[in-house]
Formats: sequence, structure tokens, C-alpha cells
Amino acid sequence: MKNLLPFDGEAYFFVGNSFFQKEKLFDKLKEEVDWKQDEVVMFGKRLTLRRLSAWYGDEPFEYTYSKVSRQALPWTETLAEIKSQVEKISGETFNSCLLNFYHDGADSMGWHSDDEPELDPNASIASVSLGAERKFAFKHKRSKETVSTFLENGSLLLMKPPTQEHWLHTLRKSKKVSEGRINLTFRRYKTDEKSVLSEWI
Repeated sequence: MKNLLPFDGEAYFFVGNSFFQKEKLFDKLKEEVDWKQDEVVMFGKRLTLRRLSAWYGDEPFEYTYSKVSRQALPWTETLAEIKSQVEKISGETFNSCLLNFYHDGADSMGWHSDDEPELDPNASIASVSLGAERKFAFKHKRSKETVSTFLENGSLLLMKPPTQEHWLHTLRKSKKVSEGRINLTFRRYKTDEKSVLSEWI
């Protein structure tokens, strides 16, 4: 399988998996997941983002993004099944998942790396896309070289280390997209971190 990145990382694109392409999988997650609106702090101001997100895991991990913390919820049956499929395809194991729901092409994600200190830097990140096809791009942190692809319904993007160390990525806005998209990014959280809470609340 071809690496999408020319250097300093590995990103592989899997398409055509019948499980992820199930018509009702998008609708099930839209209804079952405990979606919340993200609140982030930018330039000293607290902003409520339009897109929705959710955080699930093996344990009640505490995840902090832009100075806002959230505690992981227990896996739903649907999410556990998706996780099992992702691990089967990738050959890797994950203990947490961050989900984002994009209402349409007006919802986006700016340039960033999934390199939070709570995450295992030696683990891959697996990203499942459901719903509307969206344009996704990588940008090298030093050379500024960019690589773009389209994430279609039912696709899986596997980003291996040291991709997060050297590359940023983004989900672009699009006026042409009127349908929703759900993205699931499976991660491996450091289980020895103090931020792991002892029991579900």
C-alpha cells in the first residue's frame, strides 16, 4: 500500500470496507453518541464551536483540548464493534476514540497535530470517515509542503509515527458539501498518566 506522505511520516488510506460503508452506521452514531459542543479558549476568549464532539475509552481518561477537559465515556456497543474492525485492519490496538460531527462543509478543523502529551507518541492514529466526502490535507511543519486527499464514506486513514511530530493536518471548509460527516479517531492513551481517573462517574 502506498504511503501518502513523501517523507518524515507514514499515512495509509484504506477504502472499500463493507463494514464501515453500512448505510445505518452513520445514523446510529448520530443518535447514540453523547455529542457535546466544544468550547475552546482562543486569544483569551472562550468560544463555542459549531461542530460536535465526544470522547470514549477503555477507562475514564481525562482529555484536555485548548484548555477544556473532558472525561471519556464507556464504549457503546456500536463503537466497540467499530474499534474491533479498525484494530483488525490496522493490526494495532487502541484504548480511546475522539469523535467529531461536522454538520456540513461549513464545519472544519484547522491545522493541528494529534500530539497531546497524554497520547502514546509511538502509537498510530486511525481515522474513520462516515458520511459526506471531505477534503483532507497534510502540511509539513518545516518545509510547508502539502499533500491532499479526499476522505470518502467508509474510509480509514492510518497515520503512523512519527507523522504527528513532523506534519500538521486539516479538514478544509467547502461550500459544496451540504451533508454531515462523522469522524472517529482511534488513539492510544498513556495509561500510566495521572489524568486517568480511577472509576467511572
